[in-house]
Amino acid sequence: MEMRRLAEEHLRTKLLPFWKRMRDEKNGGFYGYMDFDLNVDEKAQKGCILNSRILWFFSNAAMVLKDPSLLEYADHAYRFMMEHCIDREYGGVYWSVHYDGSRADATKHTYNQAFAVYALASYYDATGKKEALLQAYALMELIEGKCTDEIGYLEAFDRSFSPVENDKLSENGVIAEKTMNTLLHVFEAYTEVYRVAKYKLAAERLRFMMNVIAKKIYNPEKRRQEVFFDREMNSIIDLHSYGHDIETAWLVDRGLKVLGDTEMEGKLSPITRALTARIYERAYVDHSLLNECERGVDNTSRIWWVQAEAVIGFYNGWQETPEHTEYLAASEDIFRYIMENLVDPRADSEWYWELDQDKKPSSRKPIVEPWKCPYHNGRMCMELIKRAK
Repeated sequence: MEMRRLAEEHLRTKLLPFWKRMRDEKNGGFYGYMDFDLNVDEKAQKGCILNSRILWFFSNAAMVLKDPSLLEYADHAYRFMMEHCIDREYGGVYWSVHYDGSRADATKHTYNQAFAVYALASYYDATGKKEALLQAYALMELIEGKCTDEIGYLEAFDRSFSPVENDKLSENGVIAEKTMNTLLHVFEAYTEVYRVAKYKLAAERLRFMMNVIAKKIYNPEKRRQEVFFDREMNSIIDLHSYGHDIETAWLVDRGLKVLGDTEMEGKLSPITRALTARIYERAYVDHSLLNECERGVDNTSRIWWVQAEAVIGFYNGWQETPEHTEYLAASEDIFRYIMENLVDPRADSEWYWELDQDKKPSSRKPIVEPWKCPYHNGRMCMELIKRAK
């Protein structure tokens, strides 16, 4: 199957035109909400995570497709971030702003800071604008100064960085002080900073996070990552997040390549191999990936981002261990499932949020909202363009 050609075609003809249309010419940035019926709410709040991911998307698409015209959209997202999402008084990035850019939810979350760092590093790579890199450095130093302890990363804070309950990154009926998800995306962001600028702090903290993954997050008996933790990094729920595990496998492999540390490679590569193998065995069902397993019960919804990460994760697994041709077959199979079922065929839409076991939309969840973005599916396409022959 010509995944590379199909991925590029999908990126050029479906994803990029859709997100270009979400540009808010009047108030800046991009509209923050489109419902299932494709109605855009022009006065919805604009999630700062969504804006960061759009900035990342257009910056990388411009580089991968060698299309400088896309930088106009990256510039648009960058201006909105710098003018409205960053708190000039207390530092850091807000959780959300109103449609006109005024402050809405002033929560400072480590996850949100990480995505701004990730986007700014990519934008610097695409444009060479040093101010973007300096802002990424400033946010990293803020994370390290206000959002860490000796064990890992603290997560939720009010505007002035006093700790608050971590309800935004907690699910499944628990409130977690620390999460695998937040650490993963700090790791991803610092990988990008080290890739584009070889910033020493990024390398030091990447090694720290790899040790946290190996010693605290990865469960060798179950060959999975734990998800939600107390402050001391004790797991607080029996939960296996299939999408996060396959995403972690390839993101950690990428981090190892960028860092070039053979000692860390010896420690983490066996973990990424085990995660890939376990997800293939446990969650790859009926041409797609199950969502998660809580207390032994599978959630069988096919979530948009989980499928996108599975395509990259299995393709990466095959590249790292070419004898496992079943991973390549799985990547191709899930890609086909996405194209035939998860992509919304309506002309002015993008992907459905989730499908049921009958491959039908299982809810009327929105097409765009603070978490529904071009990051996972756009990255799937761009990784295939770079990796596939």
